[in-house]
Amino acid sequence: MVVGVAYFHHQRKLRLRAHLMQEAIRNQDFTFRLPTNGLLPGERAMQETLNQLGSIIRQQVSQNEVESWERLTRVLTHEMMNATAPITSISQSMLNRTDVKGTPLEDGIRAIHDTSRHLSDFVANYRKMSELEKPVLKDILLRQMLDDICRAYPQVSWEINVPSGINVNADAGMLRQVLINLIKNAIEAEAQKIVITLINNEETSHNQSLSLYVGNDGMPIPAENRQSLFVPFFTTKRSGSGIGLSLSRRMMIQQGGMLELAEKPFEGCRAGFILSLQKT
Repeated sequence: MVVGVAYFHHQRKLRLRAHLMQEAIRNQDFTFRLPTNGLLPGERAMQETLNQLGSIIRQQVSQNEVESWERLTRVLTHEMMNATAPITSISQSMLNRTDVKGTPLEDGIRAIHDTSRHLSDFVANYRKMSELEKPVLKDILLRQMLDDICRAYPQVSWEINVPSGINVNADAGMLRQVLINLIKNAIEAEAQKIVITLINNEETSHNQSLSLYVGNDGMPIPAENRQSLFVPFFTTKRSGSGIGLSLSRRMMIQQGGMLELAEKPFEGCRAGFILSLQKT
């Protein structure tokens, strides 16, 4: 009788797990992580595989999004550059004419010229999304890179919880740029402290990847902006280009990694990001 009751409760828990995963996938939430405690060996292996599968699906979805934005950006920038280039050239020629200088026309033509130049510069930034060079992967001492970046930004305090012997397989220039982008964003959000720590979890301990948390105590990210952070053109800054985080994610994907917003900031932080990197 006792065995029968225990079996019934165990099966009910399994059905609940299946329901939770089904709802997560239906809502396109691939961040589900269900615990493996209390499961039989075969069930535990299956749950670990499903947890890892969620990560793989999430990465593939993010990669497809990045590639879609890249194709759109390539088309838009091409058309916009074709439209603005002659406007800039013609308006510049008009400004150099003696019969325009000092007349009421000069101010209007100069406004056209300045606006077209600004638009050209704006579009040039987005070309970076489709012109990234192929990454050159090599072994990198992660703690050494973090210490170098730390010394470059003495205006904030640092808490780095990464062992000195950790090596990752990445493009040094791209990885450094991603980290610097996150640090600059934090400083612009009035952060006084940067926290970088290695996340030890069940998933990363079974494969060749590791998760690095980069958080800060600056202004929190509004809930309504969380879904749009990695979308090109999106920015909450008055002078921002909206390219930093979307470009950073693309650089991480090219290295076989990922950049995501942390579901919940660590203690002492108001915002945080997670970088997935390949171990060596």
